[in-house]
Amino acid sequence: MSEAMLTLQDLEVHFPTKGGVVRAVDGVSLSLRQGEILGLVGESGSGKSTVGKAALRLIDPTGGQVLIDGTDITTARLRDLKPVRTKAQLIFQDPHSSMNPRMTIKRIVGEPLIIHTAIRGAELDQTVARLLERVGLPAQFLHRFPHELSGGQKQRVAIARALAVDPDLLILDEPTSALDVSVQAQILEFLKELHAERPRMTSLFISHNLAVVRFLCHRVAVMYLGKIVEEGPVAQVFSNPQHPYTKALLSAVPLPEATRGAGRIQLEGDLPSPVDRAQGCAFHPRCPVARKGLCDTKAPPRVDTGETWARCHLIGETP
Repeated sequence: MSEAMLTLQDLEVHFPTKGGVVRAVDGVSLSLRQGEILGLVGESGSGKSTVGKAALRLIDPTGGQVLIDGTDITTARLRDLKPVRTKAQLIFQDPHSSMNPRMTIKRIVGEPLIIHTAIRGAELDQTVARLLERVGLPAQFLHRFPHELSGGQKQRVAIARALAVDPDLLILDEPTSALDVSVQAQILEFLKELHAERPRMTSLFISHNLAVVRFLCHRVAVMYLGKIVEEGPVAQVFSNPQHPYTKALLSAVPLPEATRGAGRIQLEGDLPSPVDRAQGCAFHPRCPVARKGLCDTKAPPRVDTGETWARCHLIGETP
């Protein structure tokens, strides 16, 4: 399972505004091999969701290249994207707003089958019922409307809808962030089981919850202000982070007081404006170890550190 299911090469997504150009995604390169789950993490506003939407052409890239299972969809016409929708699906962060409130659950889950297959009538009802059962919902939900479901139930419906066309690539945009902890655990266990059942299934899991990423993902990419600043296997990045931003994110994970060390890193301020970017390293205005005359003047190089890599001038020097 070494072939790439999703490849992003120097992906850029820019939005013109009156004040200038917002570079939401600024040269992101990622490759997801068949069967793996890659976690994409970072603060709100770092560009994670925009990467996910651009990867499926829900937002048109400004530059770069997007390949799904070897097919370049970067500049494909919309009508030519229809076959791609059976290979790749997106699960949105807010399941309620992603559903038509006037549609029954049967219609919501069955719509991809109506668009992409010839399944109709009783066979359609049976297929939708099997999909709901697969995500842990009984057939009695078929004739309910979204407002009659809890948050966890709606997220299960969203997953069933995404699985209807049997995709090989799932992009999950913070699918558990709005759910109770117990419901989160159920959804995450289901996703793990899904990957175990289907070795070819590949997922880009967008999240700000590092504990969830540690539990579910094989690799992790850390994003800051439109760029990837560190990437590698989850175990290596979490146990030995190289970039100061990654260290700050990991130090913010809640721990019991008895086990919390003195290494808490408190970042000052919020993400800088994606319009008026600072020179040099984008992180240097908030970096606790930034070096004047270096970090504020020169863009950091990519430094390989075994199985991981990071973009920082001070790799090996930061405490």
